[in-house]
Amino acid sequence: MKETRRLERVVIRFAGDSGDGMQLTGDRFTSETASFGNDLSTLPNFPAEIRAPAGTLPGVSSFQLHFADHDILTPGDAPDVLVAMNPAALKANVGDLPQGAEVIVNTDEFTKRALQKVGYAGSPLDDGSLSGYRLHPVPLTTLTVEALKDFDLSRKDAERSKNMFALGLLSWMYHRPTEGTESFLRTKFAKKPRIAEANVTAFRAGWNFGETTEDFAVSYEVAPATSAFPTGTYRNISGNLALSYGLVAASRQADLPLYLGSYPITPASDILHELSKHKNFGVRTFQAEDEIAGIGAALGAAFGGALGVTTTSGPGVALKSETIGLAVSLELPLLIVDIQRGGPSTGLPTKTEQADLLQAMFGRNGEAPVPIVAPKTPADCFDAALDAARIALTYRTPVMLLSDGYLANGSEPWRVPEVEELPNLTVQFAQGPNHTLADGTEVYWPYKRDPDTLARPWAIPGTPGLEHRIGGIEKKDGTGEISYDPANHEFMVRTRQAKVDGITVPDLEVDDPDGARVLVLGWGSTYGPITAAVRRLRAAGEPIAQAHLRHLNPFPKNLGEVLKRYDKVVVPEMNLGQLSLLLRARHLVDVMPVTQVNGMPFKAEHLAGVLEEALHGH
Repeated sequence: MKETRRLERVVIRFAGDSGDGMQLTGDRFTSETASFGNDLSTLPNFPAEIRAPAGTLPGVSSFQLHFADHDILTPGDAPDVLVAMNPAALKANVGDLPQGAEVIVNTDEFTKRALQKVGYAGSPLDDGSLSGYRLHPVPLTTLTVEALKDFDLSRKDAERSKNMFALGLLSWMYHRPTEGTESFLRTKFAKKPRIAEANVTAFRAGWNFGETTEDFAVSYEVAPATSAFPTGTYRNISGNLALSYGLVAASRQADLPLYLGSYPITPASDILHELSKHKNFGVRTFQAEDEIAGIGAALGAAFGGALGVTTTSGPGVALKSETIGLAVSLELPLLIVDIQRGGPSTGLPTKTEQADLLQAMFGRNGEAPVPIVAPKTPADCFDAALDAARIALTYRTPVMLLSDGYLANGSEPWRVPEVEELPNLTVQFAQGPNHTLADGTEVYWPYKRDPDTLARPWAIPGTPGLEHRIGGIEKKDGTGEISYDPANHEFMVRTRQAKVDGITVPDLEVDDPDGARVLVLGWGSTYGPITAAVRRLRAAGEPIAQAHLRHLNPFPKNLGEVLKRYDKVVVPEMNLGQLSLLLRARHLVDVMPVTQVNGMPFKAEHLAGVLEEALHGH
């Protein structure tokens, strides 16, 4: 009987060529881990080239999964287990491994040519360079082909199932359920039952190999994270999927049709793919010929009485900026979803960054204020979408929703909310005249404002008596007629700014259990690494306060008072200090930026070190 050890948490990274199915393997392991009840956090890492040459370093694709019997916040700083399908995968990832990590390598791929391709003079499996790790050499390809010899498949087709063999082996090592993966494979290859059964057979062969081989003497158990979750129904969800569901929920809660005008761009395309499946919820998706057409159609839909949405990344926001300015001028609700990625220009399309904050804030001509909302975790993308829709619909304004590649592709457990927990977003359209002229005539003024929100009325085109002109030239206050009057322009500019400044957002909540002198303030996807770093410091007895901004325009009303309460404010962000710049400008506080732009999320250990230095005045 083999030994079983109990662990609190594990970080596993699957790595291979971009054709090896590492993302699928990671997804399946994640799904089984979610159904088992562990808390989890994932980090898929894609090659930037659509099909980099096989066996090269730029072509390496990886998937990291951190799962635990308690509440966790990040995909983990370093893998405890690396599965490397070829020499390139080993070379690209071995530098991240701590001493003593387990390394499972597919020895069949360690040929002389494959080693030379990535600059290995000899095989690292033989030269002692991996002596600090627990190395498991496994001929994955050979074992897979052998397991499938009765299937009458070509060798190439049989080899393609080696990722399922690896998944079976890892599923045995960590006591993962297997039924879900077997039924997934049979569904995925329903039209090719022979391929389906071959994959199931390879998966079972990997499990049996773990059970019988002498090389794996120990398996590991990570118990479900029962105390980490409030009661409810949970599912594993990625940021883009949560955001898609949030948009659908917002349209239902507003009782408006959802219209997405979009152009495919990494890492936002998943939202277009997902929303296209939900016509039964009154969702219309339009894949436009370019970014400008996508937002133009979405703004047209908003004029027509729909919840208009456009999804993109940083380069697309640049192209959409004139139409965003038009939406500011027309004062129509519109959601601009920016899944940020590494820039500038095409930058790092498959890597993450938070460097579009200043573009979201100022990237338009003229004074064109736009509210900004940023989710903090993959599951939080659902709530952030509802919040952005609330602001757009209540205040008749375009709203920028800033997610990023790390949130978009990463996943975590999400509690499915009850419908009665969702906010009521219903909108009252203009029904008739809203203004009486001096001679007693009743007319419709498209720019007459709600005294509380400064929002203008929203009239469905074709409503009798509510005909009005729209366009990009400055409007006359109230009537909406074209106006070149300097005093009117000044008034309209200041009114649009006042409308955004007056948006109701909750006060910033500060987590400060021990009256700390140092505050760490984040926004967006830095939430996980910051919170993990803060937990480490508090566990070591260090007093430190933490706060996280969801609303970046307008800022919470109490932000200035919070900042002045602390001797030091540390602001980690994945750019060169954009939030720091805004905080210094608005609140005259000399915040301390901690910046990183390497296309990857912060590591909790690195942040903990930086914060410790801040605490002790180094």
